[in-house]
Formats: sequence, C-alpha cells, structure tokens
Amino acid sequence: MTMAEQQPVGIHVVTIAYNPGPELEAMVSSLRVACRLHGASDPSVNITLTIVDNGSQAERVDAIVDQYAQEFSARVIRPGRNLGYGRAANRGLHDATEPWVCVANPDTVFQPGSLVELVNAGNRWPQAGIFGPRLLERDGKVYPSARALPSLRNGVGHALFAHVWPANPWTRAYHGNTEHEHVAGWLSGACLLIRTSAWRKLEGFDPRYFMFFEDVDLGRRAGEVGITSVYVPSAAVVHEQGASWKARPAKMIRAHHDSAKQYLADAYPGIAYVPLRALLGAGLDVRAWWQTRGSE
Repeated sequence: MTMAEQQPVGIHVVTIAYNPGPELEAMVSSLRVACRLHGASDPSVNITLTIVDNGSQAERVDAIVDQYAQEFSARVIRPGRNLGYGRAANRGLHDATEPWVCVANPDTVFQPGSLVELVNAGNRWPQAGIFGPRLLERDGKVYPSARALPSLRNGVGHALFAHVWPANPWTRAYHGNTEHEHVAGWLSGACLLIRTSAWRKLEGFDPRYFMFFEDVDLGRRAGEVGITSVYVPSAAVVHEQGASWKARPAKMIRAHHDSAKQYLADAYPGIAYVPLRALLGAGLDVRAWWQTRGSE
C-alpha cells in the first residue's frame, strides 16, 4: 500500500545551520512540495522541523522558525557552540517521536514528492532502516550518493586516483550504480530518511566525527546490526555540493582527512592493523597537505 492510500505519516526533519545564507530558506520552503506526490491536493507527510544553530548569527534562522512555526512546528536549538554535523543532528532529534526522522543539509532542495517516495520505499523494504534519494548537482548531474563501504583496495585506489583518473576501476566500484533502487553500503548524509527505531538502535551519528564520514560510519554500523541502507532514485533532492567548503576550504579538507583516519581506526581496529593504520594515516596527512598548500 502506498502513502496515497494511507493517513499522513510523521517525519521529524533536522537540519544544521552555521551562519546560513538564503539556501536555508530554500531548503525549508521545498519541504512543502516534498510532502505531496504530483497532482495531490493534500500532503501525504506531516513534517516537524528542528534547526540546530551551530553559528553565531541568529537573525536569519529566527526569521525562518517564525515563518514556519505553525506549518512545520518549527523550532531552533542553540547549543552555544559549533557541535559539528553529526552531534548537532543527534541533539535535534533527541526527543523525536515520529516514526521517521530525516537529516538534511541546509543547502539541499527537495524535489516534488521526494519524501513521499522515500517513505513508499520504506513500505517496499520493511527490513531496511535507512533510505537515501538521488542527489542532483545544480547542473542536473547525478552525484554518486549510494556507495559501497570503502574496502582497503577500493578506498585507497579511489583516494589516489579519483582526481587524476576519474574512470579508474576502484572509484567505479566504490561509487556504484545511480540508476536503480538497490541496497548500498552507505548513503550520503546530505539527505537521509531513517526509521526512528533504527536511529535509536544506532544511537544516531557517532559524536566523535565532527564533520565528514559520520554517514559512512552510520552505514557501516547499520550493516553490522542488520539494518539495511537503500538507495531510492525515484526521490530526488538537489544538493549544492561543497557549498559548506567555499568559505573555509583548507579547514574543511583537514577535517575530511581527520575523519577518514577516525574511520580507519573504527573499521580496522586492533593491534594487527596498527602498521596499516599508521601507513594510511601518513598518506592521508600528505594528501591533506598537498591539497591545502598555498591556500592560507
């Protein structure tokens, strides 16, 4: 049975703001069309919205909360410091009671019916707990948002060759397919719909990841406890890739590589992997230095 034949389903949406521009309002306003399939007069989804404000400029966030307070029961949580992405999402969803939660970047724009399509996929995959849409870049290109968990071979090959040889076999294996609905190792944290029961079982994102790789880690931990992640291309969301990088590229690149080292420690623990972690960690440090040289 599809949602068109059911009562509206509740979704608690959380997004994380850090001194946002107009992209935040575009994301929130797009939730209106995300709740309706094409041609439907009534929404199939009821949304509750929480914005976790990690920044110091309150005016824009407050204006959006005031505008959508009635429609989405919008609220703002201000932790008083920058918690990072995963920890802020956890904070925003700590009291969610709806059957679904959605984590979305503030620079995403939901396309018509996208949340309905994701929940419908949940009905098709009752054993799955995490669902991700097709992510589109601003020029319409499909971003590979449903990937295999990074094995040592594919992860290293992708890291070394992705920028100089985009069609290399390791990157192709890692990126996977973007055309068909399928089970994935992990899904991009730019937009995730998650059963609240699965979110609680996983205890949300691992708070040790300040930014980046919290979604890879979530997919890895989900698979370990039998929670499946499913890519749903019938749901589309536009994401301006790298918007958060533009103001602070060097800092973001370093954060990305630090999180990659944390993931290596989590995915390959134990004494036997100490030499490998040290070697790969040194390689990540060199790669971060190379990418940030001259940028500050």
